[in-house]
Amino acid sequence: MRTSLPLLALLALVAAPAADAADVWPMFRGPSGDGAVRGARLPLQWDESRNVRWKTAIPHPGWSTPAVGDGRVWVTSATTNGQDFFVFGVDARTGALVVSNRLFHCDRPEPLGNAVNGYASPSPACAPGRVFVHFGSYGTACLDAATGAVLWSRDDLPCRHYRGPGSSAVLHADRLILTFDGVDVQYLVALDTRTGKTLWRTDRAIVWKDLDADGKPKRDGDFRKGFATPIVVRAAGREQLISPASSALFAYDPATGKELWRTRNTAHTPAVSPVSDGTLVYSVTGHGVAELWALRPDGTGDVTDTHLAWRVTGKDVPLTPSPVTLNGLLYMLADHGALTCIDVATGQTVWREMLGGAYLASPLHDGERIYCFGGSGKATVLRAGRTFEKLAENRLDAGFMASPAVDGDALILRTKTHLYRIAAD
Repeated sequence: MRTSLPLLALLALVAAPAADAADVWPMFRGPSGDGAVRGARLPLQWDESRNVRWKTAIPHPGWSTPAVGDGRVWVTSATTNGQDFFVFGVDARTGALVVSNRLFHCDRPEPLGNAVNGYASPSPACAPGRVFVHFGSYGTACLDAATGAVLWSRDDLPCRHYRGPGSSAVLHADRLILTFDGVDVQYLVALDTRTGKTLWRTDRAIVWKDLDADGKPKRDGDFRKGFATPIVVRAAGREQLISPASSALFAYDPATGKELWRTRNTAHTPAVSPVSDGTLVYSVTGHGVAELWALRPDGTGDVTDTHLAWRVTGKDVPLTPSPVTLNGLLYMLADHGALTCIDVATGQTVWREMLGGAYLASPLHDGERIYCFGGSGKATVLRAGRTFEKLAENRLDAGFMASPAVDGDALILRTKTHLYRIAAD
């Protein structure tokens, strides 16, 4: 049984940054949750001796993407045994580690059972003056961005993650939206960002077909898990929370949690976050039968047979990295390194190239370039467009498990061991 201890005092504090500093990368995959960077000119080339403004070691493993706000970069980590969970605040200008706080403890965490996920995979989120950190059922907390002091916390949201938590927190208006897709329960919950109180909870409406001859879920419910982070989009004249689940994709009203529409599929354990261009929603089904679906988001109820515009199947559909869209093209990066450019009007492949290596981190774009970050530490920069054009190939000492973040014209990159600020002169 999981246990929680009282929150511990801060281990380190310094003077706060300016209170009016703008949030520039407030959550997983950026302000719009889709890996799009607006108004920035990101560096093209770097390595350990070039364009590194600072490099800071982060204690303990963690695959969470950095969040940037109020002049600080926030990341989470956890001990390898999953018993202690931490948040770290790094000065965005200097790289100094200014906040180090152990937030939660668990006497008996469940073993991960794989080498891909970890105990600190969900990414933090930032709002002016506040930082939100999430470790799935192990705990969620809101911190003061100036001091790192805990303002509220929750450790009463149950879920048996089985292979570790993965879905990141999503900020929308005054709501912190959390996803719990475990082997036992599957639901979403919205917390009041000011108080931590539950505003709504919605259980997944899924008819499971994974029962064995004894009527029990196969593999202890392993096919019911999910690791994907939802995205809020405005489409078909309304705000929609697009949320992948095992064997389904849902759209909810982010204000109330009410289901708007859903689709069915035969895949399981989704980890890829959806994206949208305002006209279509693009979502990957998951493991087993991995497909990229392009859906019209103007339906109600079950729209599986009525609102599918096109689909892409095959080995190049990603299981972990989330895609990006730009100027009528979608770029999907497979775990094994195939980068495919797709025309969103037709679903047809424009080009496909192998980047080399394995990939878990999601790419981003700055309006002109596509940035891809590999598990070996290699980062490939491409020109966006209908012709494949590699602009640069860069490398850092350790590989990327976390997706990139941005601060102004700088990349904030987290490798397996360090946090970097990469910026050109």
